[in-house]
Amino acid sequence: MIKDLILQDNTNQRLPCVVLLDGSTSMDGKAIDNLNQGLSILERELKADDVASLRVQLLLLRIGGHSDVEILTDWTDAIDFSAPQVEANGTTPLGKGVNVALRQLEDQKKKYRQNQITYNRPWLFIITDGAPTDLNWERAAEKAVEAEKKGKVVVFPIGTEEADFEILNKFSSRGAIMLKNLDFKELFVWLSQSVSAGSQTEINSETQLPAISWGAVPS
Repeated sequence: MIKDLILQDNTNQRLPCVVLLDGSTSMDGKAIDNLNQGLSILERELKADDVASLRVQLLLLRIGGHSDVEILTDWTDAIDFSAPQVEANGTTPLGKGVNVALRQLEDQKKKYRQNQITYNRPWLFIITDGAPTDLNWERAAEKAVEAEKKGKVVVFPIGTEEADFEILNKFSSRGAIMLKNLDFKELFVWLSQSVSAGSQTEINSETQLPAISWGAVPS
């Protein structure tokens, strides 16, 4: 059995959340600036929540570069989370990013079990402004939907107004949400409120999510 010092020091029930961020060239400018401001808001909001700060665990991944998947923030409790600065360059290997996210979640759940930590169903947030540039994204989308159906994860695909929603919808049975006016600040306030509610939900129970003011279902 592998002992994890963080999990041994904090034995609270956990809600593992992966935030998969598009850091491709097309995000440069206002989009990446607003995204980084939103991440700072996420840090502030979660740290201010006594329960979520100890129960929510975050892993932040960035896709971009030369079809890279970069770990911006390795698994950390919200109380210790420090918002990274995301840079915009490269392509959008969304399928590769989703595969890494799903693999990381399964590895982290195994670690919880090894350390006798109870956990809620993991959440995966996919945030992008475009469409996948990798060749095998369809299989990754299928894996995400299969994992959802088996109760292994809840997937939230979110796209800016320029995103390809026909593709994004394939990553979750829930369907994608369109982020209006690059309002990343409101998105991350909602995200923090959602994971806060999720962290207080009983195991295997559905979480009542707050209303969405920042987005809409794409037509």
